[in-house]
Amino acid sequence: MLNPISTAFKKAKQENRPALLTYTVAGDSTKKQSLEILKSIAKNADILEVGVPHNTPVADGSQIQTSAYRAIKNGIKTKSIFQIVKEFKKFNKDKPVILMGYYNMIFQYGEKKFLNKCETSGVNGLIVVDLPWPENKDFAKKCKKKSIFFIQLLSPTTTNKRLNKIIKNSHQMSYFISMLSTTGGKLKVTPKEILKNYQKIKRINPKKDIVIGFGITEKTIGKLKSADGVVVGSAICKEITRSLKSRQNPVTNVGKLIAKLKNKIK
Repeated sequence: MLNPISTAFKKAKQENRPALLTYTVAGDSTKKQSLEILKSIAKNADILEVGVPHNTPVADGSQIQTSAYRAIKNGIKTKSIFQIVKEFKKFNKDKPVILMGYYNMIFQYGEKKFLNKCETSGVNGLIVVDLPWPENKDFAKKCKKKSIFFIQLLSPTTTNKRLNKIIKNSHQMSYFISMLSTTGGKLKVTPKEILKNYQKIKRINPKKDIVIGFGITEKTIGKLKSADGVVVGSAICKEITRSLKSRQNPVTNVGKLIAKLKNKIK
């Protein structure tokens, strides 16, 4: 059976557009609200990335850090994150969910136990920010046995030799980091330059799905329409923060934001 992530890309290609991937932090601002935000986003997003809150992140910019601190402060635990995914899958079993986090949490939890939990709760893919190739080869194999995509990260400075090896070893989906920055940074390169780097990677194996992330906003998303997928995270976390400060409903506001983003790439 096809992993739902592959199905999502296939559907987006049939509609002649990139897949829209969203990133929200599990438990932001509460477990209940986090679940409701996922349900709201699911109407227009193709793939949902759910971030595992971490108190010492290496790739997350200020917007995502703010979301993570709120979630940690409100008592989110690994067990709760799996519960949120499980509850969401009861609501929409076909919508793909990718967990994004750091290896320390997996190590503390135990790889086997963690992957079993991913399988039973309905996680379809994993992004482990601090577990690069080739150190991730064994873990990626364990993911494959559970039909979970291990999603490799690629950057503009990855050498051609290394790119070829990573793509060869990768599962169906990989994640291209658009620029050397933390998430949510202002685009330091033009969309044209991002797509030039992206196409270089895409040519290695055109059959594999590559998404672009980091620095993507309502203003820039439309210029990256030729990619297989685009990831928006910090803009969503920023909207949650703004809504909470304004005492507005983040579930409604985030839902509206994702509908706008979807219209930009149609």
